[in-house]
Amino acid sequence: MGGWIRTDGALPALAGAAVSYWLCVFPDACQEIRAWHVRASKIPDPTLRRLALEAYRDKRENLEGAAAFAAFVQPPNRRVVVRALMAYQAIFDYLDNLSEQPSDDPITNAGQLNSALLAAITPDEPYIDYYSHRPSSNDGGYLLALIETCRAALRTLPSFAAIATPIRRATERVVVYQSLNHGDGDGRHDFFDNWAQREAHAYPKLRWWETGAAAASTLGVLALIAAAANPSLVPDAAGAIERAYFPWTGALTSLLDSLADREEDAITGMRGLIDYYASPEEAARRMQIIAIEAMGRAMALPEGHSHALILAAMTSFYLCDLSTSSSPYARLAVPLVLEAMGRLAGPTMFILGARRSAGRVTSRLTGYLSLRQTAQRAARHQILESIGHKS
Repeated sequence: MGGWIRTDGALPALAGAAVSYWLCVFPDACQEIRAWHVRASKIPDPTLRRLALEAYRDKRENLEGAAAFAAFVQPPNRRVVVRALMAYQAIFDYLDNLSEQPSDDPITNAGQLNSALLAAITPDEPYIDYYSHRPSSNDGGYLLALIETCRAALRTLPSFAAIATPIRRATERVVVYQSLNHGDGDGRHDFFDNWAQREAHAYPKLRWWETGAAAASTLGVLALIAAAANPSLVPDAAGAIERAYFPWTGALTSLLDSLADREEDAITGMRGLIDYYASPEEAARRMQIIAIEAMGRAMALPEGHSHALILAAMTSFYLCDLSTSSSPYARLAVPLVLEAMGRLAGPTMFILGARRSAGRVTSRLTGYLSLRQTAQRAARHQILESIGHKS
């Protein structure tokens, strides 16, 4: 396990990262999200339009989290990195919704859809019909626009060549996971289990389903996109980033995601990766071990404090919700994972909690202003009608 990792040195960087995110990155991310939401609202096919809009409604925090990687990018390339991060994550969230829809051949359908992720990070990848196993493909060019936006942004980053190979490997793992995770036409997961068991041979410290879970995470891809903004990045450094995020960070965040969705999955009959553990106690212990390893590998990177902050923030994203859960899995896992995050856990939990509170206040304020504007319009209309009657 390697002992506990000291993260004290990352604390001074937290304030600077928070300022960079909220003042510079977050406004740009919101602008991108608004633009893509408008584009999604114009998708001709009603089913595709609904699924695209649901991704923005239900998974907005995924997009805001993806943007966090740009907080450590210098200003000349920051805006371009935000554009690439938003486009890639928007593709993933949209296709994740699509892949969950009923299909005669779920594995082939999901594989075809999610191959769009490979096109997004490979500028010379030929376009194909990503919807070929779906009843409709009339998205008004929405998916291709996302792909081309991501490509165009990546082309301008000074060290894209250094990340080209590891980012493709990372995306290929995401595509395989997304293809196999929902099972075959009969609801069996044999293909996923066999694939994950083969992958696990290279990672003897992990259980096979933990290695499989790691492939689900887009964090390694997002980290590499941000790293490509560094003009001095070399391929060896890009490879180190890939190895830090896969499998350790990816496994931790995916297992936390499975834990957060456990009750909903039980209701819908979906298989959850967390249920491969024999007991809540085993799950908690294993997640703590993975968290310690993930933090250690993050801190060992050249920009270790930045990656440690990202890891703590992404972990806290889940722990904020799980901390109020009555599930024995969550009750046992949360304190152990928090402990593994070290002194970064408290500040990042506070910041995320404040963000969610602010989001709720903003939603209420938006609703109030909308009602107020409606009342004002009605009053103006009534006044004009009155004037008209008098004249």
